[in-house]
Amino acid sequence: MTFGGFNDQQHAAPMSEINVTPMVDVMLVLLVIFIITAPLFTHAIKLDLPNARSAAAPDQPETISLSIDAQGKLYWNQDPVAPDALGAKLAAAAQKSPQPELQLRADKDTRYEVIAQVMAAAQSNNLGKLGFVTEPKPGMAAASTQTNIQAKP
Repeated sequence: MTFGGFNDQQHAAPMSEINVTPMVDVMLVLLVIFIITAPLFTHAIKLDLPNARSAAAPDQPETISLSIDAQGKLYWNQDPVAPDALGAKLAAAAQKSPQPELQLRADKDTRYEVIAQVMAAAQSNNLGKLGFVTEPKPGMAAASTQTNIQAKP
């Protein structure tokens, strides 16, 4: 291998050899690193873990669908219910264990006054879980919002 100088008139053509020594040095360093670190990837810690038993998973609470149409009529799980009987149904549902979740579905043309009365009735009967269900826009996922109602003394 020859090295050219600034005034080298003998070799007018450019140098066509590639110096591979730095590349070989880097590859050897990487090989040594991989040889050293390879056993670390297969090293495992042997543990003798204790056995344990878990408690049974709690029962999923019942879901009650309370729907309100545009005229303000109430439906308890698709069955019509009178506004006078709603309080008794909510009180009976609040006594169940685990307490059911009340999903409120209201027509977009429903008056807010009716929705507020239903929410107040749920709160006064100590129902703690109230969710609002909406229809998704085309191309979007379904929306559901859950609110925990806390009774104020």
